[in-house]
Amino acid sequence: MIGFTFSFGTIVLLIVIVVVASSIRIFREYERGVVFLLGRFWKVKGPGLVLIMPVVQQVVRIDLRTIVFDVPPQDVITRDNVSVKVSAVVYFRVVDPEKAVIQVARFLEATSQLSQTTLRAALGKHELDALLAEREQLNADIQKTLDAQTDAWGIKVSNVEIKHVDINETMIRAIARQAEAERERRAKIIHADGELQASQKLLEAAQTLAKEPQAMQLRYLQTLTTIAADKNSTIVFPLPIDLLNTLLDRR
Repeated sequence: MIGFTFSFGTIVLLIVIVVVASSIRIFREYERGVVFLLGRFWKVKGPGLVLIMPVVQQVVRIDLRTIVFDVPPQDVITRDNVSVKVSAVVYFRVVDPEKAVIQVARFLEATSQLSQTTLRAALGKHELDALLAEREQLNADIQKTLDAQTDAWGIKVSNVEIKHVDINETMIRAIARQAEAERERRAKIIHADGELQASQKLLEAAQTLAKEPQAMQLRYLQTLTTIAADKNSTIVFPLPIDLLNTLLDRR
């Protein structure tokens, strides 16, 4: 009889130990536990040591750290009907564990799928030139759109970065030709501006010299001095009649 009592007490003690051990949860600093009592949401607990009543209570562990995942390459047709493949990376984290568990099933998968559709929709509104040259603005637009939609899930999208924009060879050659034409256009404009500025300066100089005959004579003499320095050439230089008149008057 004593042996039976001892065995029963041992079994009870083991059951108590198992129940207590199964009710203990330890949550790290970056973890929270969403606790349900008889199927109803009760509270969010953690970090640290948390006691959960077996059977009566259930807990879902949520990681609050920033999650990074790659958006696989998406086929995007831009506003100017160019087909490209675009891949991106999304940074997000759970800010409300209750919503992340109750409002959406498998929030990781839901956020991934939403990121893919948002990426295609947002980039399809822009032309290829904007897609290549305005990535920072596009990243910000996609981030704001995603963040607004995931707010109901308790998720904060902190950043979106477009990684690669793959263009077919035909379009790459067309872009190269366009860039070359643009460079030629700018070169011609710069050359024309230079010619215009030079002609304006020459006009101003001519007007100034016309107002002062002595300045015109000094200019001729300076030109003669410059030409005389070259002894290998014979140059016929017209002598202004005004200069001759001046010399004759001095006699």
